[in-house]
Amino acid sequence: MKLPELEQATIDRIVEMAWEDRTPFDAIEIQFGLLEKQVIALMRREMKESSFRMWRERVTQRKTKHLKKRDFIAGTFKSDNQKT
Repeated sequence: MKLPELEQATIDRIVEMAWEDRTPFDAIEIQFGLLEKQVIALMRREMKESSFRMWRERVTQRKTKHLKKRDFIAGTFKSDNQKT
């Protein structure tokens, strides 16, 4: 998958947001313009294989990573580093 050219600081922030359980992929898309598939490809590229497998297993079981699966709307955590 073709990923846009990103600065290392931006890549680090995307990886950090992807690791956070309560940060949905939609927030990453809004802030950085990367679709969920692109975030997955970025994580695969940036992480060790075993860490990536552990992350993927955890993320696929989380409702909080997908806004449509969440059972709450208000009261969500927002990092001070997020733009929106």
